[in-house]
Amino acid sequence: MNELVTYSKMIKLSHTIFALPFALASAVLASREVSVSAIQIALIIGCMVFARSSAMGFNRVIDRDIDAANPRTVGREIPSGQISVTAAWAFTLGSAGLFVALCGLLGKTTLMLSPVAIAVVWGYSLTKRFTAFCHIFLGLSLALAPTGVWIALTDSYSWTPFILSMTVGSWVAGFDIIYSCQDYEFDQSQGLRSIPAALGLRGALIVSALLHVVTVGLLVALPFVQPLGIAWWLGALVISSVLFYEHWIVRPDDLSRINKAFFDLNGYVSLLFLVFVALA
Repeated sequence: MNELVTYSKMIKLSHTIFALPFALASAVLASREVSVSAIQIALIIGCMVFARSSAMGFNRVIDRDIDAANPRTVGREIPSGQISVTAAWAFTLGSAGLFVALCGLLGKTTLMLSPVAIAVVWGYSLTKRFTAFCHIFLGLSLALAPTGVWIALTDSYSWTPFILSMTVGSWVAGFDIIYSCQDYEFDQSQGLRSIPAALGLRGALIVSALLHVVTVGLLVALPFVQPLGIAWWLGALVISSVLFYEHWIVRPDDLSRINKAFFDLNGYVSLLFLVFVALA
């Protein structure tokens, strides 16, 4: 049991809450076009968990030396010796294998696309070494969730999964910039690329806010491709208010509430999105 807890901490299992509700929202909307079974939903949840576990495992292995040098992350499981590099690789590859297997159970198309998904979610971990747009790549990684679900259930593509994915991508990139503000001095000293390292705290928070303006615009655009009714407009207002509050409590001269902004408020955003899609 202790080992299981250690691995769940390594991959921050609780952060699955960021993408999973968007994946389920995609399934809710897809159910308007096709029949969706409980087995398919279970497979989708499994795919989400294993894809993210593999991505986080890869991140922790690849970044172990960076984590060991950063006072904020030196206590992570690999630098602190709680999990060996060999064991972390086994976990990462095993999770990737299970993801591919579950994709195969969902259908031929998802099986064929599964290596692409793994390449994208692994590739994000390398981007901070050569581009400040690493946050955009993280957004792209999580944006795969609603698109993947839509393809798995309908074997097609449309404006609905595109808008869902762009919503996730802009939202995640925006809050990842906020989160990375706490490491901007370390990133600069180590030659790592990030928006805060490139633009400073004020510039980074402006870029983050602009990305979340895009997110709000996409929330407004969604009912033009999927009839959602009055409940959705209430949801868009509530979600927009949460995003506004997130930017209100994080200032260039006060980063003390980054964790609240990153986890608590963004957890609310993803859950509210699913709830209001279901209601609508």
